[in-house]
Order: sequence, then structure tokens, then C-alpha cells
Amino acid sequence: MNKIANRAVMCEVLKEAASKDKDVVVLCSDSRGSASLTSFADTYPEQFVEVGIAEQNLVSIAAGLASCGKKSFAVSPASFISTRSYEQCKVDCAYSNTNVKLVGISGGVSYGALGMTHHSAQDIAAMSAIPGMRVYLPSDRHQTRKLFETLLQDHQTAYIRLGRNPVEDTYEEGNVPFEMDRATVLGEGTDVLLVACGEMVRPAKDAMELLKQKGISAGALDMYCVKPLDSEGLLKAAKGKKLVVTVEEHAPFGGLGSMVAQVISANDPKRVINLALPDTPVITGTSAQVFHYYGLDTEGIAASVCKALEE
Repeated sequence: MNKIANRAVMCEVLKEAASKDKDVVVLCSDSRGSASLTSFADTYPEQFVEVGIAEQNLVSIAAGLASCGKKSFAVSPASFISTRSYEQCKVDCAYSNTNVKLVGISGGVSYGALGMTHHSAQDIAAMSAIPGMRVYLPSDRHQTRKLFETLLQDHQTAYIRLGRNPVEDTYEEGNVPFEMDRATVLGEGTDVLLVACGEMVRPAKDAMELLKQKGISAGALDMYCVKPLDSEGLLKAAKGKKLVVTVEEHAPFGGLGSMVAQVISANDPKRVINLALPDTPVITGTSAQVFHYYGLDTEGIAASVCKALEE
């Protein structure tokens, strides 16, 4: 059972980078504890900026520092950085082409009982709609490390969503297939393709194995790079399949499902179904409870696939 959250891995990667590069700066909006960045602030106080509860200022200050040559990481709850500071993300970061990595922590329904005000079920759609904004949802701690190490090497803006709690590993330490902006093939099959991102990847991977036990040949893709979407990899994996199923911790509109359906319908038309959160405030509870309720756990995903293939 993994006990290390992706946000803690982010902190370790940024600390390692900051020890060698004084241009690495991290900014928070009264969220260093939630972001697991307290040790970064304590170790490198000259490379840490506490803005307070002022998400719009957070993004604009990060962009200003980036325009002076800094490598800015602006970290704030996903529900706030993707909505309250949306204009600053669009204008100060993407449009101005500044080197700001916008990190949405406690993404999706991570905040559980705090409800819709703290849930971020719209951020994939919102951030993907901004020209020049890249969008990434790593699936586990190992992929999170690879992603942040790679993002430290480029100078383009990006939005990265991380969950709050530890998640089960999708990959093994020391064996993490990773290529920037290319989906990772988790398994191959002939009947159905599962395409998932973020915390939905491990349940989708397990559902692939469960379906095989039921006699259904399933393949799966980890589409951590939601934008730019790996269309080439998607079409290759979907070729010959009867059904494509997307799985995401997001509203049913404008997210991974919508993007995959666009690519499939334009190039290799076939049925695509999207498993997502409903178009309504979701129930309160832990992430696991919410996923189970809406059929976004392993058994629920497998059941939806079986039902779709029978129709």
C-alpha cells in the first residue's frame, strides 16, 4: 500500500532542483501544508513566496518572476487556481508565454466532504480551452516524478493536476515508461480500449485485467497528457476495437472524453462512451466512496464495459 502522495513527490523533485538552480521558485496561496511544500519553504526560504489567500495575485506574481528569468511553480488548490485566477492563467501565463507551471493540488473530488466549492470537476475543460496551455494529470508518484523532472527542463506554461491522497502505484519504481506528450500503453486487447487520466488510471488498468478474466480482450492507455492529446497513440491503440471507453475524474463535458471522441469520430468512427462524474454536485465522501458511487472504481468500469458490449 503506497503512502506517498503525488504532491509530496512534487516537493522532493522541486527541492532537488532548487538545490542546484536558484532560479527555481515556488509560490503558494496559504497552501504550503496542503501542497506538502512546508519542507521546501523551510529549506529554501529565499526561493519561496507565500502570497496568502489571493490566487489571482499568485499567478500574476509567478508570471512576473518568470518574465525575469525565474522558473515559477504556482501551487494552489485546483478548485481555485483553475477558476478564480482563470484570466491570469490565460493572459499572464499562456498568452504572455511565461515559464509558469500552474499546479492544481487536491484536484477532482480530493477534498471530499467540503463539497462542490472545493471540487475541481471543470479544470481539464477550462485549462485545455486556453491557447498555449498544456494540461497534465499524472497517475501515480513515479510518473509524477518523471513529469516534474521533465517540466523543469522546458520554458512553456502548463497546468498540472495532483490529487490530495496517496494512490496505488500504476508503475514500478525504476520501471516507468515515460515520453513527454505521449500516452503510455498499459496493455493491449482486441475488443475494447480504456483511456484514462490521473487517479482513474489505476482503476482502469485493474478493470482491464478484470475484463480479461471475464473473457473480454481489453487494452488500456494512460493519457496523462490530456493536452496535447496523443492522437497518434490513441488511434493506433483504438484500431480494430469495437468500443472505446474514457474514464476521468471530471464533469462529462469538455474533458478527456470529449477530446477522445473528437479524434475517434474524425479518423476512425466507432462507439465511444465516457465514464465521468455527473453534471450535478457530487455526493460527499472520500474519493473512494465517490468513485464507487458513480461507477468509477475497478468493478464499476468493468460493469459499464460489459453492459456497453451487450447493447
